[in-house]
Amino acid sequence: MSAKTPVIFWFRSDLRLSDNPALSAAVQRGAPVIPVYILDDQSPAQWKRGGASRWWLHQSLLSLDARLQKSGFHPLVCLSGAAGAELDKIIAETGARGVYWNRCYEPWAMTRDTAIKENLKSRGIEVQSFSAYLMFEPWSIQNKTGGSYKVFTPFSKACLEQSGAIRPALAAAKPAIRFDGKSLSKGIGIDGLNLMPRIKWYGGMAAEWTPGEQGAQARFDAFLPDGVGLYKAERDFPAKDGVSKLSPHLHFGEISPHQIWHAVSHVIAAKGGAGNFAAQAQAFLRQLIWREFSYHLLYHAPDFPDQPWNKQFTRFPWRKDAETLEKWKRGKTGYPIIDAGMRQLWQTGWMHNRVRMIVGSFLVKNLLLDWRDGEEWFWDTLVDADLGNNAAGWQWIAGCGADAAPYFRVFNPILQSKKFDAAGTYIRRYVPELQEMPDSLIHAPWEAPPMLRSSAKDYPPPIVDLTQSRDRALKAYAESKSAA
Repeated sequence: MSAKTPVIFWFRSDLRLSDNPALSAAVQRGAPVIPVYILDDQSPAQWKRGGASRWWLHQSLLSLDARLQKSGFHPLVCLSGAAGAELDKIIAETGARGVYWNRCYEPWAMTRDTAIKENLKSRGIEVQSFSAYLMFEPWSIQNKTGGSYKVFTPFSKACLEQSGAIRPALAAAKPAIRFDGKSLSKGIGIDGLNLMPRIKWYGGMAAEWTPGEQGAQARFDAFLPDGVGLYKAERDFPAKDGVSKLSPHLHFGEISPHQIWHAVSHVIAAKGGAGNFAAQAQAFLRQLIWREFSYHLLYHAPDFPDQPWNKQFTRFPWRKDAETLEKWKRGKTGYPIIDAGMRQLWQTGWMHNRVRMIVGSFLVKNLLLDWRDGEEWFWDTLVDADLGNNAAGWQWIAGCGADAAPYFRVFNPILQSKKFDAAGTYIRRYVPELQEMPDSLIHAPWEAPPMLRSSAKDYPPPIVDLTQSRDRALKAYAESKSAA
């Protein structure tokens, strides 16, 4: 390959210049690099990006394109269609003889990428792929018999034993030679991808988030070191700013887990490597390992997003109730902590993790609705909608996943609310109908005397009785278990 012959760098879930192994390798090739993004909605089928993710992607691509051009790269070329066909078109147009990318781990992506790689290599085109989205390849962590892990704790221990092998973060890539193909356009452009919704419902998300690599780094810098030092103590309280909110930035690859791992580890070491700070920070790092575990499960069970990992649950008698499901989606269940969470999701595209567990338990146990109904709604409304994490989270709360919460463990939303939002600060933020309700009654406003209930006349009554619905769920579980 001539040094002047361009190579293509295919951006996917790695929308950053820093710590981007494939982009750095493409630059080191010494050839001009053509940065390309392809919106492929065909390959993922039902798992194409949802509405909130598409909004985020639009903003992130704008940020990426600006950063690319500021760093001396050719403007981002945006294409839409089946990835293999779109790559063929730009290869034909530019004469590129190499394609570089970082690996994705969704089952559909692995199938697609393998086919693309084989096709390109058969035509004499160089193809190189790299690991960047995860700290460990999903197949590289094995138990003592050479198989996959099914329980998180031993998986976590195995990862920690190999943590010394987590590669260091790379410096931001800069082009050695700029590609100046005057005939090459920016494809259809970012606007041509049609990612932005026609109805401007995204105002709350725009106010909450700053998509892009710089936004990711700013959020991480604000969290480190003070936030990580309080993480274990404050992560369960949704009214507090006790979590990093890095999940969407990680999902879109605006920051890498390697960058986070090494930065946090450095602070731990600087503070002596032990004591309360270390315990708090290590609890945060454990969340990165849970992300790895999710993709470990997904790799070894490709039907994980659609089918219960515990096959006993294939016979579970989930209810079908569109009206009740809609009330749950819109935050109109009559249970304040549930409704606050669902409204936070709708307004900001994100929900606090403790509240995700509470609303999930309520859906699959108190309402007896299929966990896949919740998974699908989260997929469309979360800015951090991630196939591995979303499936693992829903299967965990439904009791049908690997190392899942037992089905008979039912979160009581009133008790959870009193424990983790005692003053009702989080509830009042997202359920303004309850602004005037006293702290002692805000968790169960139907118990308030008539005069106080009148101040919340627009708030709905509970859609289900907690005791009766819990008994119904446990009965359904026992019957499905006995039928196994």
